[in-house]
Amino acid sequence: MDLLNTLVDKGLRRELPTREEALAVLATSDDDLLDVVAAAGKVRRHWFGRRVKLNYLVNLKSGLCPEDCSYCSQRLGSTTGILKYTWLKPDQASQAAAAGLAGGAKRVCLVASGRGPTDRDVDRVSETIKAIKDQNEGVEVCACLGLLSDGQAERLRDAGADAYNHNLNTSEGTYGDITTTHTYADRVDTVQKAHGAGLSACSGLIAGMGESDKDLVDVVYSLRELDPDSVPVNFLIPVEGTPLAKEWNLTPQRCLRILAMVRFVCPDVEVRIAGGREVHLRTMQPLALNLANSIFLGDYLTTEGQAGKADLEMIADAGFEVEGTDQVTLPEHRTESAGGGCGSHEAAGCGSHGGAGCGSHESAGCGSHEGGGVCGTPAAAAAPAAEPRTDLVAVRRRGAGTDLAPNA
Repeated sequence: MDLLNTLVDKGLRRELPTREEALAVLATSDDDLLDVVAAAGKVRRHWFGRRVKLNYLVNLKSGLCPEDCSYCSQRLGSTTGILKYTWLKPDQASQAAAAGLAGGAKRVCLVASGRGPTDRDVDRVSETIKAIKDQNEGVEVCACLGLLSDGQAERLRDAGADAYNHNLNTSEGTYGDITTTHTYADRVDTVQKAHGAGLSACSGLIAGMGESDKDLVDVVYSLRELDPDSVPVNFLIPVEGTPLAKEWNLTPQRCLRILAMVRFVCPDVEVRIAGGREVHLRTMQPLALNLANSIFLGDYLTTEGQAGKADLEMIADAGFEVEGTDQVTLPEHRTESAGGGCGSHEAAGCGSHGGAGCGSHESAGCGSHEGGGVCGTPAAAAAPAAEPRTDLVAVRRRGAGTDLAPNA
């Protein structure tokens, strides 16, 4: 297939595909799906071998958020019945992180709901970072606290944070339909602040919110321009009590095509399967490991995830291995260059510049298929909407903020 051969060659050279090529990946038929996965898998293995990085979420402060993000169960006015609690103390957060680290996680993601941290909040998180690092040699810590003010990224870096997450979530053109209490430009600014402070930038998207193929390509090209080291791909978890509770648009095949497109556009970055993989990929999760080199272990911020033991068994059964703390995640050319990009710097990304929690959300849309199919075939017809799997969505009642053991 000429398209896939071209995309593999470009991925191995870190060359940006055209928008038409990215759209064509999303438009491929189910008959071509395994060919698409195999092609993107070549790019994934070239840059990351068969390693899978494990990340573990700790929700430092749950609910009580003044923002109105439509996908989020922690949003203003949410009626989802999630756990609500204010800041965990450093020792409580460290204890919560210990379970994930014992299960093989290499990075701990410290997330707090809210528009953004106060300076006192930054002090709290700094103390928590120190507590976790003092007890766990080699652990990476990523903070995800919302919109950053000037100087806060530097303070987190000085406290020992390795990375900062703030997702773009969706395209600039549709952002106002999802959130009104802050702007797309606000999110871009925070990612740039993290970059400028010398933190490893982490920024991704949520698929399945009713967006079109063009929207998906737009946000991924914008991410490539922003130069994150890691790109979490969330699949909307339609939680009852949120405005997007009825958005059941994803199929496992659709999710795999989205992950493949992200891998082709961002060949040498950590592509992470984040929230919603259990709900939408289901039994196809092992196949997705051929596209992404990173996952979250156990539960998410407010919803339950797959058991940590099952995650580890899935990785082993699929022929992959858990990345150790002594292994460097990113390719050498990215770790050597300051602020290495989502691909080569010579090939500028498209998309214009104008966060949700650490690659996880409390929340996926087929949209229109634009662009030709594989090898000159017509664009694939839109897949029928998936049957809602509400049985796979459960509010988290264990782990951080509770007296029950976490699912790690």
